[in-house]
Amino acid sequence: MLFFRGLKPVARWMFLLSAIGVAHWVMAMHLATPDPRGAVAGATIGLSAQERQWIAEHPRVVVASKHFPLFLFKDEYGQWSGLYNDVLNRISAMTGLQFVYEETFSTEQMLAQLESGAANMSPSLSMNDERKAFLDFSHAFGGAGWVLVGRVGEPPVESLQQLSQQVLVLPARHALESMIRRDYPAIQLRSVKTYAEARALVVSGEAYATIENEIAAQFYPAGQLEVGQAVEGLWTADYLSVGKGQPQLLSILNKALAAFAPAELRAIRLKWTTGSVPVQAPTAWQRLTKWGWWGVLAVGVSALSIGLSHRRRTLLQRRLEAETDLRDQLAFQRALMDAMPDPMFVRDLEGRLVMCNKSYEESLSTRFDQVKGRQLIELDTLPRETAERLHAELMAQLATRKTSFSLCQLLFKSGPRDIYQWTVPLYGADGKLRGLLGGWSDIGKCKKQD
Repeated sequence: MLFFRGLKPVARWMFLLSAIGVAHWVMAMHLATPDPRGAVAGATIGLSAQERQWIAEHPRVVVASKHFPLFLFKDEYGQWSGLYNDVLNRISAMTGLQFVYEETFSTEQMLAQLESGAANMSPSLSMNDERKAFLDFSHAFGGAGWVLVGRVGEPPVESLQQLSQQVLVLPARHALESMIRRDYPAIQLRSVKTYAEARALVVSGEAYATIENEIAAQFYPAGQLEVGQAVEGLWTADYLSVGKGQPQLLSILNKALAAFAPAELRAIRLKWTTGSVPVQAPTAWQRLTKWGWWGVLAVGVSALSIGLSHRRRTLLQRRLEAETDLRDQLAFQRALMDAMPDPMFVRDLEGRLVMCNKSYEESLSTRFDQVKGRQLIELDTLPRETAERLHAELMAQLATRKTSFSLCQLLFKSGPRDIYQWTVPLYGADGKLRGLLGGWSDIGKCKKQD
């Protein structure tokens, strides 16, 4: 009985602390809750009446987009992710605009969509004179340099002057194309559809070099390509490009970018370029919320059942954090896989496609969401006899569990190709066979070069 009587003062103090904490929490909630009458698009960044009217009439903004590792890409769940996606999500929260992605597979296709009006804007285009004729550009919100990329084993590429009489390969309508044609006429400029094709030509020796964003180039797989010097005096800023004739949209985007706190924008960039988020000083809302949680915690200490509940919540939070970390890792792995120039795929024990990279899609002129979970013999991406042959080889290899490396000629829809094909068994953490990891390199062009 003395024990329980001694608990009464403690309980009173705990109740008092809880009441103070809850009071602080309620005040913070009251201060942080916006007035419903002001909860309209643009209230946070002071949009004009014309701009708010424009948002009401055009709530959905079509964004022309293509895979750009770390900056904009689809994660393992098929959702768009990356630095630019985070920026657009923040702008959406500030303005009420809904950004709808329209996927493209090359810079040329993206520019065509913007020229025709099929898309409203893009977050991944650099500015040049050609593009300024039909696009308006927002305020810059970051940027990076251009770097020269050559083949391993060749002298490092240090300047554009060094490429005189050499083949430089770039995606069609590249931001630097017109400048290079004008200022460096001795360079043999060759155009392809995508960066993946450009890298493949450098690896095969058909081109001497290509040019890429310096951040994306950091994630090349080792052994084939070598990043050289930065292109002197040239820097590509990050802009939101908008089709001409949309001044209200451009003004809204500029106001939203101006409303970004420098620390917030820096945190988004560091999250994707270094994989970390800097610790920021707590805001007034965070400090007030902290008082509220102290009150709730004090109440929790008073009963064992609440303590156990708190432990369950802690375990759940750890699990959610672990799942978030895993999703981030998978997103980075997906970005790196898409950056590889050769086609790659993963198939399960039945020969069904589990994963592939962008080069695989481009080589077979298809999209992952169209072929996911299907066998080669169920599709028309390859001639029938080629699909049956490859499927039979995959099933035989799953039975023997042996690795396979071979030089062969296969008939694609575009014609016969000499390829170097490889497939290896894929095992899970429990040691059980899960499927096959494989890919191929088109060596026919290399033979012609030799």
